[in-house]
Amino acid sequence: MRYTVILQRESDGGYVAVVPSLPGCVSQGDTREEALKNIAAAAKPYIYDVPATGDPLPIQDQREFIELNTSTR
Repeated sequence: MRYTVILQRESDGGYVAVVPSLPGCVSQGDTREEALKNIAAAAKPYIYDVPATGDPLPIQDQREFIELNTSTR
């Protein structure tokens, strides 16, 4: 199953990673690669534990991401 991960670079360094389709699934890392590794590690137990609670596994909806240029000229 594929999920979108949003990476955000922090002003003081490092990255925060969030999986919007998995509420509460958030991690961080000092580098982009570390943040991605950590979010994958956080998502795995989430995905495996949800069915054990009797809840349905979240399915990612169709999303489209567009870069928006808001500069004024």
